[in-house]
Amino acid sequence: MAADAILALEDVVAGYGKMTILHGTSFAVRRGTITTLIGPNGAGKSTIFKTVFGMLPARSGRVVFEGADITNLGPRDLIARGLSYVPQGRNIFPELSVRHNLELGAVMAPKGFDLASRMAAAFDRFPVLRRKADAQASTLSGGEQKMLEIARGLLVEPKLMLIDEPSIGLSPIMANELFAALTEMNGRGMTVLLIEQNAKRALELSHDGIVLELGRTRIADTAKNILADARIGQLFLGGGLAEESPSRPAGEVIGSGASSPARPQ
Repeated sequence: MAADAILALEDVVAGYGKMTILHGTSFAVRRGTITTLIGPNGAGKSTIFKTVFGMLPARSGRVVFEGADITNLGPRDLIARGLSYVPQGRNIFPELSVRHNLELGAVMAPKGFDLASRMAAAFDRFPVLRRKADAQASTLSGGEQKMLEIARGLLVEPKLMLIDEPSIGLSPIMANELFAALTEMNGRGMTVLLIEQNAKRALELSHDGIVLELGRTRIADTAKNILADARIGQLFLGGGLAEESPSRPAGEVIGSGASSPARPQ
C-alpha cells in the first residue's frame, strides 16, 4: 500500500451467489483526493463499494484502510473508523421529517458524539435542509433528497466517503450544486471515492481516475491523463475527448504515485 493511500484493494474477489464480479481487483485511493471509478455497466463499480463497506463479503484478497486490514468488517465498525457510504438511488425515510432523517446519521456514532453541533454544521453546509427541516422528506426535490443523504453521511465527519451515482435523475443545475458540494467537502480534507453516470464531468473535478473492466482494474492514473486519452474517451466517455494520446498496452495499470494534480477549482 502506497504511503499516501487512504484505501487500497489488494486482489479482491467478490460476487453474488455463484456469480463472480470482482476478479482480483486492485487499486489505491490517495488521501485527500477525489477519485472517480469509471467503466461499463457490469464492470463491478457498485460491487466494489458494497465490498469495501462490508455489505458484500470478499471471497479473497484484502481491503486496507489507513494501513489496517478491514476486510469484511461490518458497517458499524467501518463508520467508527471513518468511512461513510451514500448508495445509489434514494435512501431516505419519506414519512419522517428532514431533521429526523438527518439525525439517523448518528445512529452508529461513537459514545460522546455531539449531535447538536454536527446537525448545526450540516444545516450550515446545506441551507435548504435547514429551511425544510420540519417538512416530510418526501416533499423534497430529487436533488434535495440527495443532499439530505450526503449530509447524513457527513454527520460523523468521515475521513473517506463512498458516493454512488449522486447526480442520477437530477437536473443539470442541481447536479452542478451537488458537484460543488463534493468539491467543497474535499477542500476541507475529506477523501471522496465516486461513481458517477456523467463520468466526464466527474473526472473534471477529480484528481485521479480508475478504469474498471470485467471486474479488474484496467487503468489507474490522474484524472487529467485519463481525460486526455482518446482511446478511453471512445470506449467509456462518449468519445471525442482528445485529438491524440499515447497508446497504452491493454490491461496496463498506471500507479497513482505519478505527479499529483492540482486541486479542482
